[in-house]
Amino acid sequence: MKNAAPFLLMFCMCMSLFSQESSSPYETEFWKDGSWIAGSTALNVLGVITIQNKDNLTDNDLENLNGKDIWGINRGAVGNYSLEADELSYVPFYASFASPLLFLLGEDERKNFGQISVMFVETMATTGAIFTITAGTVQKSRPLVYNEDLSAEERKDSDAQRSFFAGHTAATAAATFFSAKVFQDFNPNSPAVPYVWAGAVAVPAYVGYLRTKAGKHFLTDNLIGFGIGAACGILVPEIHKIGNEKLDIYPTSQTNVMGTGIDTKGIALNYTF
Repeated sequence: MKNAAPFLLMFCMCMSLFSQESSSPYETEFWKDGSWIAGSTALNVLGVITIQNKDNLTDNDLENLNGKDIWGINRGAVGNYSLEADELSYVPFYASFASPLLFLLGEDERKNFGQISVMFVETMATTGAIFTITAGTVQKSRPLVYNEDLSAEERKDSDAQRSFFAGHTAATAAATFFSAKVFQDFNPNSPAVPYVWAGAVAVPAYVGYLRTKAGKHFLTDNLIGFGIGAACGILVPEIHKIGNEKLDIYPTSQTNVMGTGIDTKGIALNYTF
């Protein structure tokens, strides 16, 4: 996920993709969707900067860590560490980003591939914004930090202090659920719909399993990442469906909210009655 910002910025240059055919169940608007992509990309950049500025654990912090303090549901992952599982998790992770290319096989989807691409960028940018800002502001040690066989330097490193939440799982779920949602909207009567959704669930679940085995995340980190990614993958296309113009989602940033001195950055969901 830390390399998502350059990927998204590259896609932002392709704004000519907003054209659509009458066969599409969706509607996109240049300025509205362009602002969405620009705003969420800016939040990604801000989140990445926040992650880069995280502090390492101190020696005292490391000494005070106790696996028994971890929630029972997560305790089985304490001390996990596997380079093999870490490397393997990147295979379905990156493969999921290519899933929208399968829409080139369908006639209606192919005619509207530019529009689908714009929605996919919005989905991934929104997921990335939520992840990077959260990972940059929440201090939570990965399971591998509790593994005393690793060097103190590796356990104290700032990268090892962003277990919450699972970015790989979130991004994979966003991509697969987006693809399943769009496939169903274009082909509501297809007998393949249940199988497509089954695949959409299985791939990020496998990524989550590998990330836990690798010692990168606890179970709850993966469950939350899965939920956030799935929600973005479904909601973004749903918001663009013709007839759903009252539903809107957009990146937001506020300074000194209601005079409290609190600054907020995130994603807002709005429905106009």
